[in-house]
Amino acid sequence: MIKNELELPCGVILKNRLAKSPMSDSLADGEGNPSQAQIRLYERWAEGGVALSIIGEVQGDPRFPEKPGNLVLVEQSNQKLFNSLVKRGTIGNTNLWPQIGHAGALSHSPISQPKGPSPLKIDNFQCAGMSVDEICELPSMYARTALHAKNSGFSGVHIHAGHGFLLSQFLSPLFNHRVDGYGGSIEARSHIIIEVIHAVRLAVGPLFPIGIRINSTDQIEGGLTEDDALEVVRLLDQTSVDLIDISGGTYFPGAKASSDSTSHKPYFIDFARTVKGLTDIPIMATGGFKRRNQAVDAILTGAVDMVCLGRALVLNPHLANDWINKQGGDPVFPTFKSTIPGGITAWYTMLLTALSEDCESTFDMDISSAVQAYESRDAQRCQVWKNKFTYS
Repeated sequence: MIKNELELPCGVILKNRLAKSPMSDSLADGEGNPSQAQIRLYERWAEGGVALSIIGEVQGDPRFPEKPGNLVLVEQSNQKLFNSLVKRGTIGNTNLWPQIGHAGALSHSPISQPKGPSPLKIDNFQCAGMSVDEICELPSMYARTALHAKNSGFSGVHIHAGHGFLLSQFLSPLFNHRVDGYGGSIEARSHIIIEVIHAVRLAVGPLFPIGIRINSTDQIEGGLTEDDALEVVRLLDQTSVDLIDISGGTYFPGAKASSDSTSHKPYFIDFARTVKGLTDIPIMATGGFKRRNQAVDAILTGAVDMVCLGRALVLNPHLANDWINKQGGDPVFPTFKSTIPGGITAWYTMLLTALSEDCESTFDMDISSAVQAYESRDAQRCQVWKNKFTYS
């Protein structure tokens, strides 16, 4: 079943049912352009057989990045480098989509002045609140970025409305305390997302794929609940999106990352199965797929239309071909005797760097070394980012 094609509502056909999850690879050059290492990384995943590869955290507004290693897709971007990324990341009929993001309240503070739906101050975390005018500018920003993506040769776009970044912040009562038309009920909290989808569709036309990632739950008390998330799906069913990507968890202060879960089954498969009864839009689930039989079962039982893989494809970039062409081939996930906040994410990010340099076979970092290397690289790129992007 995982090797079967999938036709999206817009008419685009994905060659199989396996996708590469949008992860923050932190491999852009600090000026928002693809590095040669990043280009090679996406080439490797295309060679590995995935039908769809999604680039995490591509910014349309350099004032609100998640990290200084994010791509920035604007008129001033280095078109030659983006064209190279697309050319090499789409070999073998792989679709390559940028995940259009805006970190909002979670923007990287060394290079940003974070703003979210509402002003917040929690311990060391704080952000300003967005004005109505600033919110009203968001659909055109997403639309411009999507059009840049289309003109650069990308084969679709993926709107990030999960994991506690800006559009997810509007959905979450933890971030969104507004009392106007963008806050309160789940319908009002979803309003800006519906506006963004409409603007993007007008910009790219009817035949260009639009995906969206949403949380099934924020997995923290007071955050987005599954009941509210089901209402979001009902609202999305009335839009022109082509693929709904189900994930969960948030980077709200104090929340535990879903990717650090020790669960032995896919994290959000039960919610995805429920969602399948609410919409005819194809459903993809991300998180916790570690074995081939889990992916096959999810597709075979109709729980999802596509399976999205993250860390499994970091451990083996050719995993899609392995799972399609033979039984088994499951990656061996590392175990860590001890870790620190953000340590596992840093370790996988540095392994991504090794993949991009074709030297993963010699990768031998412990958690502490990975965190140190990751943070040192970010600090260097922050200065590059500041030199590149100046704000009035």
